[in-house]
Amino acid sequence: MIKDPEFYVKGVMDRNRRIISKAITLIESSLPVHRGLAGKIVDQLLPHTGKSARVGITGVPGVGKSTFIESFGMMLVEKGHHIAVLAVDPSSTKSGGSVMADKTRMEKLSVNDSAFIRPSPSGGTLGGVARKTRETMLLCEAAGFDVVVVETVGVGQSETTVASMVDFFLVLMLAGAGDELQGIKKGVLEIADAIAINKTDNDNIQKAKEARREYERALHLLRPSSPTWTPPVLTCSAMTMDGIDQIWKTILSHKQKHSSSGELEQTRRQQAVDWMWALIDHGLKERFYNSPDIKKLLPGIIKKVETGKLAPTIAANELLFLPGNKK
Repeated sequence: MIKDPEFYVKGVMDRNRRIISKAITLIESSLPVHRGLAGKIVDQLLPHTGKSARVGITGVPGVGKSTFIESFGMMLVEKGHHIAVLAVDPSSTKSGGSVMADKTRMEKLSVNDSAFIRPSPSGGTLGGVARKTRETMLLCEAAGFDVVVVETVGVGQSETTVASMVDFFLVLMLAGAGDELQGIKKGVLEIADAIAINKTDNDNIQKAKEARREYERALHLLRPSSPTWTPPVLTCSAMTMDGIDQIWKTILSHKQKHSSSGELEQTRRQQAVDWMWALIDHGLKERFYNSPDIKKLLPGIIKKVETGKLAPTIAANELLFLPGNKK
């Protein structure tokens, strides 16, 4: 392993794919020596970041996220853009590796010189998603990718986590899947900057129009999170490319309005602070579990709590306020 951060910084700035991949591997590593080096790399690249359009994408099962992202990405490449796709995968419970092979799901985009796809195991924790994906996103920006797409695992609170690190959050939905609002949580609607009904083709066109009205009514009941933006409901087909360009125009319109009002700068500043606190929370938890005293006492305390010999509140206080933890 090369330990000079300048080697990686230059490689990233030159858009050397091999070095970009190596730098991301350092970011994803849990080894302290790798983390330290990754921190220096990201810190030096920071002045060269912030110029891309950061787009988060989630969707209900079977919505065709990968097909949509490939069609969306190929359209952007044809327009002269450089796109990076960070696909946060569910992790194997045994190996911890990525389950889905995104490069096989996006065959055209993965071999395009103007695109970069990085499947990234989530590690089973949202904290892992936040730390690894944020830093990888900045690295891709420094490499000159002007559009960075983050695809969520689509489970639990991962949507909220990804929404907190992007400029625009797109929720993909299906038409004709029974109850049009099934599978979509109020919380997801509240953070959506747009809803796109995918697979609007063939026999689904009329169903998509009906679904569009349903989603518009649902969004109308919610208070917009921005005074300058009302989330629209769009229709598209990743197979026929219908509506894909309109989604990009919507993203650009959102960015222009938020830039003009100062919301974009304010949001990114807050995201940076939130990132810091997320890292602190993750670091404190890690230090807690790695403490020799905690490792020694934890099994016995857990047993007492399980058998009702010790109240959970007292157990938590004993562990949190050990003499070694008071420093």
